[in-house]
Amino acid sequence: MGRRGSVAGLDIGTTKVCAIVAEADEDGEVHIIGAGTAPSTGIRRGVVVDLDATASAIEQAVERAERMAGSKITSAFVAVSGEHITSADSRGVVAVARGDHEIGDADVARVIDAARMAALPASDREIIHLLPRDFVVDGQDGVKRPVGMFGTRLEVEAHIVTGVATALANVAKGVQRAGIDVESMVLEPLASAEAVLTPAERDLGVVVADLGGGTTSVGIFANGGLCHVAILPVAGHHITSDIAIGLRTPMPEAEKLKIRWGAATAAGVAEGEMIEVFNVGGREPRVLPRRMLAEVIEPRLDEIFALVRGEIRRSGYTHRIPAGIVLTGGTAQLEGLEAYAESRLGLPARFGAPTQIVGLVEAVRSPAYSTGVGLALYGARARTQVGAAHRNGTSTFWDRTREWLRDVLQGG
Repeated sequence: MGRRGSVAGLDIGTTKVCAIVAEADEDGEVHIIGAGTAPSTGIRRGVVVDLDATASAIEQAVERAERMAGSKITSAFVAVSGEHITSADSRGVVAVARGDHEIGDADVARVIDAARMAALPASDREIIHLLPRDFVVDGQDGVKRPVGMFGTRLEVEAHIVTGVATALANVAKGVQRAGIDVESMVLEPLASAEAVLTPAERDLGVVVADLGGGTTSVGIFANGGLCHVAILPVAGHHITSDIAIGLRTPMPEAEKLKIRWGAATAAGVAEGEMIEVFNVGGREPRVLPRRMLAEVIEPRLDEIFALVRGEIRRSGYTHRIPAGIVLTGGTAQLEGLEAYAESRLGLPARFGAPTQIVGLVEAVRSPAYSTGVGLALYGARARTQVGAAHRNGTSTFWDRTREWLRDVLQGG
């Protein structure tokens, strides 16, 4: 089966930048052909704090991915996160334009624009996603694909994700400074969901929690669509900092301890297990009980999951997520985290790593790559949809958003 060209995903996190290059078959199968990472220092909790450092990290990650893929990256789907991200429901209603009352692509575009106009954000915010969940045709709800149906009145129930305009523009500027065009910005938990969720989980109702370096991204899905988003300002970097302070060890060593020996609960660590802990200043390392490390980690996890539980309650979907919670992101690799999450949230929990891919699967099987891989999957699907929209003579929301970003960046 022939390939349709490469698509790139760029996950710009607090601790690392990850670039993924993929190619999609004509039948939609996505082949991973390159992956690259680089340490990140220019991002703090999803927001750019140093443009030069951000651009440099992107350049390094992209160069490594290009070397593996053997192809040049010129544009990318870019993940966005940060506490400034919010979401809300909206509804649009239009009359079907054609005299024979057959719903066409233009009617769908108009009703989505109506939902957008009904939820126009404040002047300092911009829409990142407008996600139709269900359509209603002449009072009949639950319609997923209204094109071709007959009706006189078309409604849409949509979920709208917005972010602070300047924060989005700074991410785009950092990417462009690295020589990469922003093909689209994609909400981080939406991208992660592409890589780790099954269609059945989306339909039943499920939570995705992406435990990254600077933020924990929460996305709640039900009836196939995104229903609630929250970006929490506590994540893996805070755990690492706690370890560095609690065990009096340098931050790089604290990160290594977390990855290699970290556990979600002290009770889950066997008595007598010992670990070597390096001291600040190069003094002789100490040998300490591994349980002591877990005792430092557990209180911070309690804080993170108390916030996650609060967001689930705030969403109103507490009793509509029978598929439970899927844990992904680099911090999700902590030993015993699934059982811990189940006990704290009262929900089934599973570990989520990228699926539905072929090619260099071993290079990206870790949950740390979920967002990057999800961006490539999202991008491959989005390009197909954009192509169809252009063939039908209708513009897409991201066409307009790219124009807005271009205006902002040229103005800056």
